[in-house]
Amino acid sequence: MTFTQLTIPGVWLVEADTFTDERGSFVRAWIREEFATRGLETGIEQCTMASNHRRGTLRGMHYQAPPFDETKLVRVIRGTIWDVALDLRPDSPTYCRSVGVELSDANKRTLYIPKGVAHGYQTLTDNAEVLYFLSAPFAPSHQRGVRWNDPAFAIVWPLGDPTMINERDATFPDYVPTNLVNKAFTT
Repeated sequence: MTFTQLTIPGVWLVEADTFTDERGSFVRAWIREEFATRGLETGIEQCTMASNHRRGTLRGMHYQAPPFDETKLVRVIRGTIWDVALDLRPDSPTYCRSVGVELSDANKRTLYIPKGVAHGYQTLTDNAEVLYFLSAPFAPSHQRGVRWNDPAFAIVWPLGDPTMINERDATFPDYVPTNLVNKAFTT
């Protein structure tokens, strides 16, 4: 496996070892020790799949609040998406910045997203299916999100505005960065 640290600390692009022969291919998508030697989360509590019918569908930007904050491993098993990780850790040097990568069934990449980093994606093909491995179980009371087009983040989506998005994701309120909130109270 090849691990590439992206521009947001703790966000990794993982490229699996693929073995091909006359039958097709075999992919090692998860090796606990490979993650552990880099100090990455290795506990998996839940596996989830999302099916997206239309190109341009946008899901996100989601995260869970402590104590149910979660690390995510995201992989596409059909189609292609533009996957975005958004740093919401106030003490991080990349606070409020994002990084995006293309994930597809063809490139077999996985995106590792640590706790405190929101996640979302836009489908680049019809019928995209996304597989998530999560370090914590889903806790509806701790589910949080920020808006996909919030000016505080200036995320660039490859297809522009989504062709499909649910009302919750479209209407999250404007985000106020923690450092601005603290300044407001100290002035």
